[in-house]
Amino acid sequence: MQVVSISSLKGGVGKTSVTLGLASAALAAGIPTLVIDLDPHADATTGLGVVPRGQLDIGQMIKNARKADLGANVVPSGWLAAHKTDGGTVPTLDVAMGSAFSGIYDRPDLGKRDLRRLATILSNADRDGSAPYQLVLIDCPPSLNGLTRMAWTASSRVLLVAEPGLFSVAGTQRTVRAIELFRTEFAPALVPAGIVANRVRSGSNEHAYRLAEMKTMFGDLLLSPTIPEQANWQQIQGAAHPVHQWPGDSAKNASALFDRLLDSVLTQSATRSRLYRG
Repeated sequence: MQVVSISSLKGGVGKTSVTLGLASAALAAGIPTLVIDLDPHADATTGLGVVPRGQLDIGQMIKNARKADLGANVVPSGWLAAHKTDGGTVPTLDVAMGSAFSGIYDRPDLGKRDLRRLATILSNADRDGSAPYQLVLIDCPPSLNGLTRMAWTASSRVLLVAEPGLFSVAGTQRTVRAIELFRTEFAPALVPAGIVANRVRSGSNEHAYRLAEMKTMFGDLLLSPTIPEQANWQQIQGAAHPVHQWPGDSAKNASALFDRLLDSVLTQSATRSRLYRG
């Protein structure tokens, strides 16, 4: 079970959009996936078309982490209603719902015991190795407070999302340093999955300059492909629809990019994990 945190120090860079794009790619590929919506705004929960029926949200599960039953409280994504594989089966895309309640843990002063709450929930769900997920995507808040660090403690990899702009690039550089410090103190197995440049405008000289700057600063941490700004992305998310099932050439092109990005996250970061262990 591969656990990937999607993180950004700066809000508004499309972190949740990238999470949803990767979830759509995993669904299209038939990879059994769980999305944990750790952002108190719960936008990923909304975008995944979740209809709760009395299940506990992730904040409530974190509160009672040792007794939390993840399997009993995940909710199937509403995306599944129109999706079947070639064999006629419906793949797995579950959601641990976000809520404002989780915000009580988004503090800078959480101790090691609290930082392990999410890891405990996932560990209990996979105690005998029978968890139904190959991939877990954690949509983190846009900060380096308690919830993000809780996600990092539970993860094997961190995917950073950045726009090609001055403040976002500077924030990403600080986040890369924060991951290194966090590995040393709390999570020695944690590695960066890479950095995805999002909302890239092909005709922008500023974006071209910042992308070149990011390549110089981050080297092979900067993943390919980059994700261009997409005019109909808000419409797709507003309809709570996977991009892979949205009509039109623009959505088709975006789907192909997220397929490639998911492959980059899973394969390149696996190589990086071996290098870090070595």
